[in-house]
Amino acid sequence: MSVALLLGAVLAVGALAVVLQPLFFPSSDATTRRRRAPLVDDDRQGMAVAALREIEFDKATGKLSDADYDDLKARYTERALVAMRASEASAGDDPVEAAVRALRATLPACSDCGVRPEPDAVYCSTCGKFLPGRCESCNAPVDEPGAHFCSRCGYALVA
Repeated sequence: MSVALLLGAVLAVGALAVVLQPLFFPSSDATTRRRRAPLVDDDRQGMAVAALREIEFDKATGKLSDADYDDLKARYTERALVAMRASEASAGDDPVEAAVRALRATLPACSDCGVRPEPDAVYCSTCGKFLPGRCESCNAPVDEPGAHFCSRCGYALVA
């Protein structure tokens, strides 16, 4: 009988250790870190939209009164708008967008049609206007429409 009692005590202590283990030794897996990480704007936006969907469902199923629905909808709509505006404001920090802006700054641009896709364009491929640029030889600005030669060094601008 003492063997059965001893075996039961060992099993009870083991079960207690398994149950209490997360309290004394928190896990460091990715889900725990993700839960503890501060919310980014996309998470806040997603949570506000999910809350809006939830209150729509609760109203449709009769769980919310009209007054509660109106109050919650106004609150969560404001939160969603704040999160969306914050994510739009931080979109300028995106490295891909910065690279696209830097590339567009190096391409010739027509005053009417915008940036041209051809990096060596002299004339706009859409409207035919002269694209102001720089001389390849001396890097002097060339602004004269129809210029065939650089006014500073005489380099042939158009083949």
